[in-house]
Amino acid sequence: MDSVDVLIIGAGAAGMMCAIEAARRGRRVLVIDHARSAGEKIRISGGGRCNFTNIHAAPKNFLSQNPHFCISALKRYSQHDFIALVKSHGISFHEKTLGQLFCDGSATQIIQLLLDEMKRHGAALRLNTRVEKIDKTADGFDVALETGSVRCASLVVACGGKSIPKMGATGLGYDIAAQFGVRLVETRPALVPLTFEPNTLEPLKPLSGIAVDAVVSCRKTQFEEAMLFTHRGISGPSILQISSYWREGDEIGIAMLPGADLFAALRSARAENGKQALQTALAALLPKKLAQMIAEQLGISGNMADLPDRELRRVEAAVNDWRVKPAGSEGYRTAEVTLGGVDTRDLDSKTMAVKAMPDLYFIGEVVDVTGWLGGYNFQWAWSSGWCAGQSA
Repeated sequence: MDSVDVLIIGAGAAGMMCAIEAARRGRRVLVIDHARSAGEKIRISGGGRCNFTNIHAAPKNFLSQNPHFCISALKRYSQHDFIALVKSHGISFHEKTLGQLFCDGSATQIIQLLLDEMKRHGAALRLNTRVEKIDKTADGFDVALETGSVRCASLVVACGGKSIPKMGATGLGYDIAAQFGVRLVETRPALVPLTFEPNTLEPLKPLSGIAVDAVVSCRKTQFEEAMLFTHRGISGPSILQISSYWREGDEIGIAMLPGADLFAALRSARAENGKQALQTALAALLPKKLAQMIAEQLGISGNMADLPDRELRRVEAAVNDWRVKPAGSEGYRTAEVTLGGVDTRDLDSKTMAVKAMPDLYFIGEVVDVTGWLGGYNFQWAWSSGWCAGQSA
């Protein structure tokens, strides 16, 4: 039986960061993963350029049943620390929007950075390796793998959530938590497109592929970013963001000309060219197909000159106070992350270890800490992985 100090399940962002830090301390570290390559989610992220962190990362950008849990990790290993690591490897990057940092080149540069750091500090990596059984021992764990068994003093669970199952995502981390009596917060897809029921969807189908800048709100939360109409409903950054806050039965509000006084603009259009149709006036402000759909849905025809102010108010509400109740989401198939997971009440916020079993650790997406879209979830992976690496 092989023996190591630290066995890490999952060769993703959090797992590899933990391996680097534990190995840096002189620990014998083995990282295992059932995938054929390390860092597969890193590879596909950010359109292949990896949105590896956000310069504005702060606790307010994360969802958890305990919103204070992430404070320690984010403070001890911040976005500035990871940016310094990226710079030390000569990787060029740029800020895209809203503090999002992307590689100028390929996301594989971030993967190679992590692999190089693991190699430099002596951490081993074993791919195409599945966990079959985990047993607790007096001084650690015995972990049965397809290729044999490994004994370890510390076990770190970094195998992610359920999002994007086609890439091999499973609920293994939650199964391990349940096996050892660690509580779980109900999981659900997050950062995911929302879908409509057929009656709502039918008139919107011609809009598939059209994008607008929008303010999207749900209850007391709102985001202002692009929104995209799809053949199933709506997507785009603003929708992905609000999906983490939306629940079945909730209504969302959408403003498709945020900040604009549409009523005033329509009155001006009526005064300047009363012979034009409503959809023509709207098409000066919105995509043509969207303008046409709004006019048809409101049942408004004829010239602008014939429309009283009350009708213009209806148009204003349809554009900037569109209220719609999504039927659901596209699920884990397209969700970028998993909301919920290992209950932070059972974890030490400084070390990420289970309070009742301090040689067992949970880090990254498997934990009930979920970031906004825009590099925040990678920062949680770096921060939580780094913290566990100081202790495991």
